Amino acid sequence: MINGKQLRDAFISGANNLCNRKAEVDALNVFPVPDGDTGTNMSMTIGNGAKELEKLGDDVTVEEVAKVAASGFLRGARGNSGVILSLLFRGFSKGMKGKETATGADIAAAFTLGVEAAYKAVMKPTEGTILTVARCAAEKASEIVKYDDSTVAVIYGMYLQSRRTLAQTPEMLPILKKSGVVDAGGQGLVYIFEGIWSVISEGKMIMPKGAEEAGASKEVKYTYCVEAVVKKGENASEGFEKALSAHGEMVDYTEGTLGAKFHIHTNEPGKVITESLSYGTIIATKIENMGIAHTEMKFEYEAPIEEVKEEKFVYAAVDPSVEYGFVSVCAGKGLTDVFSDLGCDNIVSGGQTMNPSTEDILAAVQATPAKNVFVLPNNKNIVMAAMQAAEIADRNVIVIPSKTVPQGISAMLSYDPEASVEDITAAMNEALSAVITGQVTFAARDSEFDGHKIKEGELLAMKEGKMLYTGREMDVICSRLAKALVTKETSMVTVYYGEDVSEEQAEAIRTVIAGKLSSDIEVNAIYGGQPVYYYIISAE
Repeated sequence: MINGKQLRDAFISGANNLCNRKAEVDALNVFPVPDGDTGTNMSMTIGNGAKELEKLGDDVTVEEVAKVAASGFLRGARGNSGVILSLLFRGFSKGMKGKETATGADIAAAFTLGVEAAYKAVMKPTEGTILTVARCAAEKASEIVKYDDSTVAVIYGMYLQSRRTLAQTPEMLPILKKSGVVDAGGQGLVYIFEGIWSVISEGKMIMPKGAEEAGASKEVKYTYCVEAVVKKGENASEGFEKALSAHGEMVDYTEGTLGAKFHIHTNEPGKVITESLSYGTIIATKIENMGIAHTEMKFEYEAPIEEVKEEKFVYAAVDPSVEYGFVSVCAGKGLTDVFSDLGCDNIVSGGQTMNPSTEDILAAVQATPAKNVFVLPNNKNIVMAAMQAAEIADRNVIVIPSKTVPQGISAMLSYDPEASVEDITAAMNEALSAVITGQVTFAARDSEFDGHKIKEGELLAMKEGKMLYTGREMDVICSRLAKALVTKETSMVTVYYGEDVSEEQAEAIRTVIAGKLSSDIEVNAIYGGQPVYYYIISAE
């Protein structure tokens, strides 16, 4: 039997273990496109819950722990893997209802509820993924309680079975076997179970990287720990990381399109702040005296720099006079302007490399004062998070499952303000199938995928998310992709160019594409400003 304190520590330990090893999980992704990788999404999901769990005292019940974890995971859920993870713990929470402590049978029954909830939420469950690993672990737990009701036996059995099932995932999914890897989501779940088992078996929490050393160290070389997020300015200084490192020991540094996030140990915090101001605007900062606080340091679960958003959604009560409202997810100033011009009330920053959380989408929905709010995720890895937000919103929310930005734009163009909710929903869903989307990006890593041997940095052309071509010449890749998108019914092709493409380059590509297509097809180039994708091409 376990009590609330043990369950709390076990969940935090599982979160720490996954967060410590998220890079290993990210590396298992077989698709070479730079994206919001599984390890990152899962660690940010569970990290949000762990942050809430750390606030609980030692006298909590298992019901309270499970409820807080489920709520934190749900609101922090990012990407499909993160949503599935949150659903597992949401179902688990229902199984812990009314319980102060839990037996092995309680654990087995609760986790089975979690697996059932996760399977129900996925329209077409794929075996060989995190779902399979979770299901097999739950089945093993139910089998074990027939002869041993101890929590030690049940949790150890779940952990071992998760490892066995994970090893079998390449046999269930050919793409995993071809790439020589196991399922990334399943591996993430195994790391969580490993952290949980450490507490249950030895009473030992797996700590965040560096935390044990920080707590054990008696000598502090640098007095101050400075952490900050800095938004990049127009006249940002070059070599920011090198300039910062001159003032101490850099622990972590991440630079993205929006700015930089760093963690440095220093004796000159003032100079670090001054250096940061030469780079841009400080969004958030924390300065800690390690000589005083090194034994009390706690791990902070924070988003990478790509997750620092400018929007601040303010809650708005439903206005009975406002029938319809719209929320869209996209990245890039140009695309944001397009959706705003089409009537979207709120835009959530996000896309392939930065999947917004359930809470991000919920905040945008509840800042839209309409009785009925339509949400356009515009990415297949954001649809599930949008659906979770719809479940907990305080107004009617309809998720239109747009998987690409052009689909979302097409859906908005179909909107008739005089129509009923049902008719608008039907028209928007129908509009999704009227547009075919292509994308041009680069390979983030060497890989072999779908018969293509791909080198890092190579251009990739995709149609509806599936790889079509690789190459080095942009005009060739774009024109071949555009030809592959058009059908006999196509009357217009739109080229949305990204943040790394100039207007002149985009016009040159537009001209090349137009020259390869029928003169009856209108070809337009529009500034999207999106990261990662040089071009998003739609045919309709």
